Amino acid sequence: MHISEGVLSAPVLIAGGALTVAGSAIGLKKLDYDRLAQVGILSAAFFLASLIHVPIGPSSVHLLLNGILGLLLGWGAFPAVLVGLVLQAIFFQFGGITVLGVNTFNVAFPAVICFYLFRRLMQKEMKVAFMAAFACGALSVLLTSLMVAVSLILTEESFLEVSALVVTAHLPVMAIEGTITAFCVVFLKKVQPETISSFAAQK
Repeated sequence: MHISEGVLSAPVLIAGGALTVAGSAIGLKKLDYDRLAQVGILSAAFFLASLIHVPIGPSSVHLLLNGILGLLLGWGAFPAVLVGLVLQAIFFQFGGITVLGVNTFNVAFPAVICFYLFRRLMQKEMKVAFMAAFACGALSVLLTSLMVAVSLILTEESFLEVSALVVTAHLPVMAIEGTITAFCVVFLKKVQPETISSFAAQK
């Protein structure tokens, strides 16, 4: 859900940059460095999933996978998303360097919110965990699209119609992300249940 360069106002860019620096600092502080390989794999998955995008005005529609990033990494989603977006900006000119802070915060903060909302439900019976994981994946996309909309509206009120289009266009993505997240959690509960147990243990 990249916002292009030259769209946002300076105050929004500065605020987004400051929030991303803070979030990334917390993520690095809380990160268990024995899990760096997992962070790298999830960052690469985010990088690849969001490469296939459809432009919509000053933004775009694509898969995010921030629901599963949030569940597995918690605050570590911030550095994982940041690395993915930096590489996309450098190699493919998606988004851009000046909007890196805003784009990172819009994707990573919903991941952290969903981590705290759903992490304990992942330890419940399979049916409950499946439904909670679906809700996690869908909600993370909804929150990201709403934050993109707010970023645009705070820059200029004329972006109101485009913002509504961005949110509406992500409704199908919510269903897809919810399904992907749910099946990932079911798979992990079957083959690597200790990963699920680590959700609730994170702070």
